[in-house]
Amino acid sequence: MSKSGRPREFKDTAVVDAAVEVFRTKGYEACSTEELCKQTGLGRGSLYNAFGSKHELYEHALQRYHETGIQAQIEILEQDGPVKECLRSLLKWEIPEKPEGDSRSCLLINAAAERAKSDPIVGKIFKQHVDLLEHAIWKAIQRGQKTGEISKERSTSELAGMFLSSYYGLRVIFPATLDYELAERIIEGTLTSIF
Repeated sequence: MSKSGRPREFKDTAVVDAAVEVFRTKGYEACSTEELCKQTGLGRGSLYNAFGSKHELYEHALQRYHETGIQAQIEILEQDGPVKECLRSLLKWEIPEKPEGDSRSCLLINAAAERAKSDPIVGKIFKQHVDLLEHAIWKAIQRGQKTGEISKERSTSELAGMFLSSYYGLRVIFPATLDYELAERIIEGTLTSIF
């Protein structure tokens, strides 16, 4: 049992992962308790006993999405090999190879757009994610500058900020348009501006 007396088994990652998918598809406001119960496999009573409220489950979902996402993105940036290919891999991270692939939008970007101004928890998790990602990008670019792959004419911070902006722009544009040609232009333009 947890400190609050709630059964721990309901906080298992499978339940939170199921909630991530519901919130990712519907957003917070449009997501009903019934949909959450259906997707998590929990009854309403069990859901509220385990998480307290829809908002508390949303917090768990955002935190889980943040933790798994930032880990995956940092691993891409820290791969061996040319920095350019690490940055290219990150830009292509959530773009499926085939048009019929899964190209859902980012839960954190959606949450920030929908609720960051009115929900301090959302703003805090999103800022933490962006800060960690920017730092990882900064480290990758600095690595490229040390090896001579990237010119030192522009500061590491400036290049990291520019890359971050392009990356998030792509993460918004592609799921909404599914335009592979535009995505490729953004990717190549971003890389050309750094290398």
